Amino acid sequence: MTNFERFYITWYSRAIYFAREYVLSESDAENIAQDVFLHLYEHCDRLDAYTNLTAYLFTSIKNKCLDYLRKRVNEQEAVAEMQSEFDMTLRMKYDSLEILNTNFPDETDIEERLEQALQKLPERCRSIFVMNKLEGKKQQQIASELQISINTVESQMAIAYKKLREELKDCLPLLLFLFTLP
Repeated sequence: MTNFERFYITWYSRAIYFAREYVLSESDAENIAQDVFLHLYEHCDRLDAYTNLTAYLFTSIKNKCLDYLRKRVNEQEAVAEMQSEFDMTLRMKYDSLEILNTNFPDETDIEERLEQALQKLPERCRSIFVMNKLEGKKQQQIASELQISINTVESQMAIAYKKLREELKDCLPLLLFLFTLP
């Protein structure tokens, strides 16, 4: 039996037990111990005779456990952030429905509100918005026709959306519903 085999037999179960104190499952602890022993085996020729192999083993397991826990913390933070964004979106939808004004005399009133909001947009902004949303032109096509950059088209569309959202905030969900139907 080689020195490494004796070391492995002596310390493997202890290494798993040590890792198990810090990680979430037995299988994760086993994976960490196996990874560390494999690394030791592959690099045992680089360790000199004065290396305290037991200290090296437990330091390596400690570091692998820290990596494992760091990854889990980052995953949990990402999940919490996604949940927070979902909650905020849900809240915005709820608030939007709460203030929704559905008391329009008829469809003409809605069209008038939309036309008034469009007229309040700056000229270039309005023409780009109309070309894109009402005429169905692609942003690249608009940029070519008006001899402007696609970034300008995108920024003008963003301005239009922002101003229209502000202007039509009390009936925006209804407008989106009415104007997206076939």
